[in-house]
Amino acid sequence: MALHVIEPERATLHGQFSRDFAPALTIDSGDTVRYCTLDVSWGMEQHGAPGTPRKKFEPRLAGRDDGPALCGPVAVRGAEPGMTLAIHIEAVEPASWGWTWVGPSPLNAALGVAPEVLIRWRLDTEAMVGLSEHGHTVVLHPFLGTIGMPPKTPGLHTGWHPRRQGGNMDCKELVAGSTLYLPVAVPGGLVSVGDGHAAQGDGEVGGTAIECPMERVDLRYVVHGDLRIGAPRAHTPAGWVTLGFGEDLEAATVMALAEMLDLVEDAYAVSRNEALALASLAVDLRITQLVNGVVGVHAVLPHGAVREEKGI
Repeated sequence: MALHVIEPERATLHGQFSRDFAPALTIDSGDTVRYCTLDVSWGMEQHGAPGTPRKKFEPRLAGRDDGPALCGPVAVRGAEPGMTLAIHIEAVEPASWGWTWVGPSPLNAALGVAPEVLIRWRLDTEAMVGLSEHGHTVVLHPFLGTIGMPPKTPGLHTGWHPRRQGGNMDCKELVAGSTLYLPVAVPGGLVSVGDGHAAQGDGEVGGTAIECPMERVDLRYVVHGDLRIGAPRAHTPAGWVTLGFGEDLEAATVMALAEMLDLVEDAYAVSRNEALALASLAVDLRITQLVNGVVGVHAVLPHGAVREEKGI
């Protein structure tokens, strides 16, 4: 099993997903890729005083780079449409700084929040806390907001939206120790990652998390040729998680629950009706994010919430 390294440079950076992109790296199933990533807005340094420009990655290409700063794509040999790619998240280490921005949005307007605000954070990765410039602290739970692959349709697909092949999911459960499973739509999969978050609440209600570069992210890729799934799912420290996306929360809920019922049916050898009954007792629905144009819901089946023992 080999270890590969991807740094953020012109050959590895882009802001969209496309099956037409040549892979920056081609690996074997079982290999690990170690990434260093920029922050979501291509920043090369922390924000300075209000109104002052900050250094961003240049040059950027119109079209291809219109979106979050993503690294890749990585092609995995043997990954073919209809298969599943398991992405074992083995390490996620943020840089020493990050920022949070709240700006105009329909939700913020409904909440009566009009002025823009930028908060800068210093990240202590040993104590795993973030300290704001105003003296507030939060516990860090770092993860990548975006891990995904292109759909089978040719052309450019925005890096801002989540889809069945992953993308900008912003699911805070995808911390180190998790395994994300994605359905493969194109040969090799073509995985791109980025959009580091040091901390985020479910919903990402203000529009951003603590956005930060990542010093190190280790992802191990394994192809599962006999596993068929219809949407992203993950085995996380919190439990099994299934993800759904849509134009509204109802559509996203249906997608997340449909995948969870598939999982429960397989795990406990029950009918779909029984799976829904068990889900109604043990599965929690959470709003993943409200801010990406396509909203997200994730369903969580906590570890040990349903056990198999002799029935009554």
